[in-house]
Amino acid sequence: MAIAHRRIGTGPVRVIVLHDWFGTSANWGSVLDHLDPGEFSYAFLDYRGYGDRRDVAGRYNLAEIADDALELADQLGWDTFSLLGHSMGGKAAQQVLVRAPERIEKLIGVNPIPAGPYPMDDATHALFHGAAANEDNRRTILDLVTGNRASRHWIVKMAAHSMAVSLPEAFAAYLVSWQSLDLSAAVKGNTVPVLVLVGEYDPALSVEVMRATWQAWYPHCRIQPLPGAGHYPPHETPVAFASEVEAFLRA
Repeated sequence: MAIAHRRIGTGPVRVIVLHDWFGTSANWGSVLDHLDPGEFSYAFLDYRGYGDRRDVAGRYNLAEIADDALELADQLGWDTFSLLGHSMGGKAAQQVLVRAPERIEKLIGVNPIPAGPYPMDDATHALFHGAAANEDNRRTILDLVTGNRASRHWIVKMAAHSMAVSLPEAFAAYLVSWQSLDLSAAVKGNTVPVLVLVGEYDPALSVEVMRATWQAWYPHCRIQPLPGAGHYPPHETPVAFASEVEAFLRA
């Protein structure tokens, strides 16, 4: 069965894009208007249980995302391609890399979850694991990860969107997968070129965390802070985000 996806551009530089825990292929903010469609081909995947694939049954884990991403690449006729992953999508992109390292040209993580298990204290664990069924939890998380700087209207809209376009059981299962999965030994020393973009107001996935994880494991990893952004640079600083992504892919 063909995998539904969102396509932007027809250029020769090919990129599969993996969204975050709250997002979908459509929920990347105005950055979608700033991508160069002549030089790049972007294929945005919805995970099973999300967006246009909300009704597609699955196991709802990162291994399944990797399987679907590789199947989408085959469907598109892309033998090799780059990966761009936001947050949970950044860890999913690393699972794709582990599965098919010979096919990956470059890797971009946007405030990405590192390859190792993601630690949570009791309060954070309760907040995150309660978010599958509770929209207030999702609003609280969005406010925290953007540094308590985003407008109430944006937070409410983002939380409502995530509730509407994801199955609660999928949302809950993906959290268990991205929090617990340990890919660190499998990625350590991989020489793929890596760019990690980090919003300066993200309190958890900071530059310091990226240096201790991504840069420690990938010898060709560059970390680029994004001033003015928290956990959602595609929404918060879309032009700067698109410029950094495409400069790296073009180099």
